[in-house]
Parts: sequence; C-alpha cells; structure tokens
Amino acid sequence: MNNSQHRLGVSEVNLVVRHLRLENITVENRDLILTEIDAIYGIDNVSFDDKAAILNIAYDASRCNLDGIEEVIRQHGADVAHDWWTHFKEGYYRYVDQNVKDNSVHEPWSCHKLPPGKK
Repeated sequence: MNNSQHRLGVSEVNLVVRHLRLENITVENRDLILTEIDAIYGIDNVSFDDKAAILNIAYDASRCNLDGIEEVIRQHGADVAHDWWTHFKEGYYRYVDQNVKDNSVHEPWSCHKLPPGKK
C-alpha cells in the first residue's frame, strides 16, 4: 500500500490498528461515536462490530491518540470495557502509540558522521 490509499494525514509507517470492547452502546450513541471519531484528523478507518461490541479503529499514531478517541466515546455515554484484557490492551496501545509519536519526530543519527564543524 502507498500513501494514496490512505486518508489525508495518515502515513502508513505510523498507522496502527486498535480493537476495543465497549460498554453501554446503543444504536443512537454508536452512530454518533462513529461519526465523531471518523471526523478526527489522522483517522484512517473506524467500524463497529455490533455482535461483539468491538470498536475497530485504524489511525496515524503520530497525529492522534487513544486518549482522544476514548474521550469521544465517554462524551456520548459509552465507555471502554472494564475487563482485564481490554485494560491490558489499552496500556499496550498507549505504549506503542507513544513510541510511534516519539519516533516520528526523532532525527536519525549515525556514529559515522563527522561532528559539527569538522570537515
């Protein structure tokens, strides 16, 4: 895949896919949540599995993060499930998202480069 197959603001090297189980989902708030998350800059794809109550999100982790997405979910009366597996995945997702964000702004260096001022 190349960048032309992703939405504006989404770089494939920073693309992450997340799956979160949600609680207190109704038909009304589900549609509002999906619409609002879909409008966030950096989101590539968002969908919801009604049978398993799983929110599937693909986004550029250098541009948006899980905390902002969870805030949208809570604003509409739903919440991320409070089971141990979902809690474990949230922690892992946050860790990886922070690494992606940090690496996107990191200047690579080489020990073979001459120091500044040397020719």
